Amino acid sequence: MPFTSVVSRIAHDACLAAPNTMPTDEWWRRLEADFAQQSEAFALDWYDRGRVNLIAMSDLAIRGAAATAVGGLAVSLGLGRNPLKADLADVDFYARAAEAKDPSLFFARPPRNVPVTATPASLPSFAPPDGEVLDLRFTSPFVPVNPRFHGAWRAQTRNRVAHARYWRHRDGPRPVLAAIHGFCADAYWLNTWFFALPLLYRMGYDLLLFTLPFHGPRQHRLSPFSGHGFFARGLGGINEAFAQAIFDFRVFMDHLEDQGVPQVGVTGMSLGGYTAALLAAVEPRLAFSMPNVPVASIPDLLLEWHPLSLGVRAMLKGMGQPLSTLRRALASCTPLSYPPVLPQERLMIIGGVADRIVPPKHARLLWDHWGRCNIHWFPGSHLVHFDKGEYVTETARFFKKIGFGSVPSKPPAPISAP
Repeated sequence: MPFTSVVSRIAHDACLAAPNTMPTDEWWRRLEADFAQQSEAFALDWYDRGRVNLIAMSDLAIRGAAATAVGGLAVSLGLGRNPLKADLADVDFYARAAEAKDPSLFFARPPRNVPVTATPASLPSFAPPDGEVLDLRFTSPFVPVNPRFHGAWRAQTRNRVAHARYWRHRDGPRPVLAAIHGFCADAYWLNTWFFALPLLYRMGYDLLLFTLPFHGPRQHRLSPFSGHGFFARGLGGINEAFAQAIFDFRVFMDHLEDQGVPQVGVTGMSLGGYTAALLAAVEPRLAFSMPNVPVASIPDLLLEWHPLSLGVRAMLKGMGQPLSTLRRALASCTPLSYPPVLPQERLMIIGGVADRIVPPKHARLLWDHWGRCNIHWFPGSHLVHFDKGEYVTETARFFKKIGFGSVPSKPPAPISAP
């Protein structure tokens, strides 16, 4: 049910009086079937209400274009009758980890000492005078959980190489803030400024931008857009893409740990926020997880992305399956399926009131699942974050509260040869 939350410059305390929407068990079956049609209500002053109404219109236009592209060029390729039959046959296989509430049954721990190479970044958009900018990469030893996908993953040679950009102080290593981009939005220059990395660097942190599978240099040369492959192999392929994202991120964590990095925290936007939330269920070494405008349930989000939603509903009807089957098919790669392994005080969510690409009820659902951890609402959309300075301030307070700070130590290790 909708509730009223206060936002922007008003205190957030009223949120705590709202009813909890998160089912206690088997969310894929118990979450209301009309979740996609529900809305969130916010108590806004006249100024914020005007900004929210105006900027929400731009999100709706972008969402329609994105839904057409994703539905026509990505998801539809994996939702044909034959791929769907294979996906439906695999639902029990993929649901095991979610039903056991044990992410280790799905997210394999990568081997230690995977060789990671580092080379100086070419013409970075932000090059600090007291540090260096490196491009990290490694050949991923990830193997899909489902043998059905082994051949398809081997064939994706570019996706088998993981990439990240790394800013580090010369007097480090220091605590690292890792950021994960959104769907199609992998460009380093874009995320450098979106995540305010120059400001965070000046606050004393080293920084890592992680590239998701099938994005940027990991996409097939013939992909129509970055990220196309993430959703182009049906439901099983989506599961495997997230399994690889978590696997590859943990290899980078191992590498940073071996370099003497004392702390690693993670944030992410949209699909990256979803990935950051998954990491909070898998990786106890994280100093924190801070999803930004995160997705909570991909099947429910698809039902809001018109005209893509029409195809999803027709597919479910044609196969004689309820929405719960689609949710269960992806449950093992959904943050709602597992309790976080991080304590509540090290979790924080950032949500946009005017977000219509990933509506705010997703941030709210994850917040309920995480026991109502730290949360900050801003009066902006998915892409336009009004009052960003205020939530950067809230972020800095959060870091101080949990002890995520600048800890200069020994000089960085030598760069390995490419």
